[in-house]
Amino acid sequence: MKTMVITGGARGIGAQLVRHFAAAGWRVMFCYRQSRQAAEKLAAETGAIAVCCDVRQEEQVKALIAEALRVFRHLDALICNAGAAWSGLTEEMPLDAYDLLADTNQRGAFLCMREALPHLRQSRGSILLISSMWGVVGASCEAVYSATKAALQCMARALAKEVGPSGVRVNCVAPGAVDTDMMAAYSEADKQALAEETPLGRLCTVQDIANAADFLLSEGASFITGQTLVVDGGFTL
Repeated sequence: MKTMVITGGARGIGAQLVRHFAAAGWRVMFCYRQSRQAAEKLAAETGAIAVCCDVRQEEQVKALIAEALRVFRHLDALICNAGAAWSGLTEEMPLDAYDLLADTNQRGAFLCMREALPHLRQSRGSILLISSMWGVVGASCEAVYSATKAALQCMARALAKEVGPSGVRVNCVAPGAVDTDMMAAYSEADKQALAEETPLGRLCTVQDIANAADFLLSEGASFITGQTLVVDGGFTL
């Protein structure tokens, strides 16, 4: 049975990824930082294993991957979904908010990939990074968030070259505007405007992202690596 670790799996996109892959027959371990109640409920619902882990902390990430190997014995996929967002004028952004975004979105992905890679080399597995369409085109009042998400796309391209000879694939999914907790700063009018600007006329759903992730981790994508699949209904065209 195939196995995976999903970071930031208790809510939003991450929770749907857990549901989707658990239902598809994968053995899933996911981590959460604060949402213990939601994580425990999701674990009970899906049979996935919930582990408390702050992906910004090196020792906690090491413990997460070690636990996955203890339970699963091997690792086939890592999905780096844990993320943080902040919206506002760049000159008003406090340094602690910058640190939260940079450390969660970039450092966290790096730490998880670094720890998982030796095991993914053995299984010839895959890494999937959850980026954002704002990492493709940039978003006003989300300059730092956009930059951290763009960095994931560049990291996927570079790492794909590095680990491809070992049979490991690395790709990104760049979601469009998804109505989750990450859009808490957006008003209903803002969300409606985004939907109207999207050629397909709606916001992205968490299942849209799960479908894209499923494809990129499947045998049907076995010759695809270093790519960013933008799932935004045509918004960035």
